[in-house]
Amino acid sequence: IRTQLRELQGQIAAITGISPGGQRILVGFLPECLDLNNGDTILRDLPIQSGNMLIVEEDQTRPKPSPAFPKHGTPSYVRETLPVLTRTSVPADNSCLFTSVYYVVEGGVLNPACAPEMRRLIAQIVASDPDFYSEALLGKTNQEYCDWIKRDDTWGGGAIEISILSNFYQLRIDRFGEDAGYAKRVLLIYDGIHYDPLQRNFPDPDTLPLTIFSRNDDIVLVQALELADEARRKRQFTDVNRFTLRCIVCQKGLTGQAEARDHAKEKGHTNFGEV
Repeated sequence: IRTQLRELQGQIAAITGISPGGQRILVGFLPECLDLNNGDTILRDLPIQSGNMLIVEEDQTRPKPSPAFPKHGTPSYVRETLPVLTRTSVPADNSCLFTSVYYVVEGGVLNPACAPEMRRLIAQIVASDPDFYSEALLGKTNQEYCDWIKRDDTWGGGAIEISILSNFYQLRIDRFGEDAGYAKRVLLIYDGIHYDPLQRNFPDPDTLPLTIFSRNDDIVLVQALELADEARRKRQFTDVNRFTLRCIVCQKGLTGQAEARDHAKEKGHTNFGEV
């Protein structure tokens, strides 16, 4: 497993509240400080072995913010040092899943122009295995699906597309890929019709956001659930059983995902817009 130093520092930051830029990590019987200058260093290239005890200290040479104690809760200077999980908005253009996946696997690169390439990738994978990707699975013939997913006016964000991308990148996306034992996971938030990527931000401006996490990072899952709960409280989720769509082909109004699905099967119309 090619775990990078920055990932270890991210885990330490999540547990201790010490930002990566303020950490000193010591290891060994006579503890020696690790070289933390290059976050891309692979852990196996450092003098760390499985089972070693790490000593984490806060670098006292770095300036600290003035402590400000609120009436209740954690002191503000402690909260300010904690890494936070945030949501990055991507365009709602029928390709939000592809843009979000590209964002997280590329370490925080927002590039909506990636969507056509990712659509072609999915079509190639589906076309290469017509026995598995059959009409029973796809809801249309293999060729029809391939032609459909390559169109930029179709919404590609279902279980099939997520599963294919999870397998291709060998990452857990939501719960897809969980049974494959992938070592890494990425996190997306889904509001019923739209995907956005999640990333962990650090207070230190020199530390890049983290978008790929260890599958053993339970802290980031808790943070993601808290983020989703907050979005629900703010009513930032869409009830897919009640929202209204309009068929772009025949202009018929449709209520809910189920009615749109039935319309698509009956008429062969698969291009919808939200009203």
